Amino acid sequence: MPTFIPRLVLMQRAALNYPLGQHLMRRFNQEGIEVVFYDRRIPSFPHRSFRAGFLFSKRTMVVTLWKRGVFQTCRPSAHYQLPLVSGCPGLCEYCYLNTNLGRRPFVKVYVNLEDIFHQARQYVRQRRPQTTIFEGAATSDPVAVEGWTGSLKNAVQFFAGLKDAYFRFVTKYTDVEGLLGIEHRGKTEIRFSLNSDYIVETFEKAAPRIDSRLKAARKVWEAGYPLGFLIGPIFAFEGWRREYERLLAAIRDYLPEDATFTFELITHRFTSRAKKIIQEAYPGTEVPMDERERRFRYGQFGYGKYVYPPEVMEELQEFFYARIEELFPHARILYFV
Repeated sequence: MPTFIPRLVLMQRAALNYPLGQHLMRRFNQEGIEVVFYDRRIPSFPHRSFRAGFLFSKRTMVVTLWKRGVFQTCRPSAHYQLPLVSGCPGLCEYCYLNTNLGRRPFVKVYVNLEDIFHQARQYVRQRRPQTTIFEGAATSDPVAVEGWTGSLKNAVQFFAGLKDAYFRFVTKYTDVEGLLGIEHRGKTEIRFSLNSDYIVETFEKAAPRIDSRLKAARKVWEAGYPLGFLIGPIFAFEGWRREYERLLAAIRDYLPEDATFTFELITHRFTSRAKKIIQEAYPGTEVPMDERERRFRYGQFGYGKYVYPPEVMEELQEFFYARIEELFPHARILYFV
């Protein structure tokens, strides 16, 4: 059974013209999941409150077509986003996707995979002989719906046969069984998003615990995939050194001493729009979002965000670089932001 079981499916009629759309329709019928068809616009549903509508969207899968025609950039993770899925069923209160997905954070899956892969080929051709890197989880957690779609499996196999291209995605979920026995040729890096026990227990609802994620990471490593860990968002809360020390120790305990993997270190940041949505969706949230304690900075997509001041960033960076270098001599830190 897939990780995410939608309460309702909204299916664009045109999706039935694609094999994945037909496959999903059969699966929904087998599982007795209600499907509502639409043509162009996703239908609206009245709700008693903002929170009720927000949670309804989180439990709803939209089956549709990707039609943008261009991929968005994805610094510093990759050159481009690969739009297989949008949205996530998790209820992580701090989630940065609140800025992008807004008030109706549906879990969208795109069925026209060949169009998406064709566009990826075009970008690879344009950038040759340089290698082009694609990120599969920029606005989603695709593993949460992989049991329905198989889109990641298709993408892994696609990139295994594509010269001068590399695929990577990050997840909090553990449904990786379908990816373990396929030919990847080392062209796909699977990363796991981790955080301290305090942050996971306080803010990450409807997501697997850290030990489950690390068990899945071990399976991925044993299957020969390049492996990575994204630690984020990193919070400078009281006792953060002790908490993150425990997290790093747990990673060390679950993987062999000679295992090689990467780290990406992302500190907490928020936008004004995300703050408003978080406070409405999670009344009484304890996510620290006091602008007076942050520094305002513009991001790559043109909107501003609130980040930690330089002295806090320096303290966090020094800690993580020193501890990772000591505990994981074979690991590589890709970036700290």
